Amino acid sequence: MKSYLNLLIILLLTLSLTSCDFIGSVFKGGVYVGAIMVVVVIVAVVWLFAKFMGGKR
Repeated sequence: MKSYLNLLIILLLTLSLTSCDFIGSVFKGGVYVGAIMVVVVIVAVVWLFAKFMGGKR
């Protein structure tokens, strides 16, 4: 019964959104996640570089 309820909810959400709205939402989420990942990687590289360069003194 629970799987039927989940399937019904997914079906209703799929039918209530137009394809453009759905794709737009997916890309907006992807842009935010991508931007956060880029910032995290840059901070990690700068931190590692500073740690290695600072440790040689």
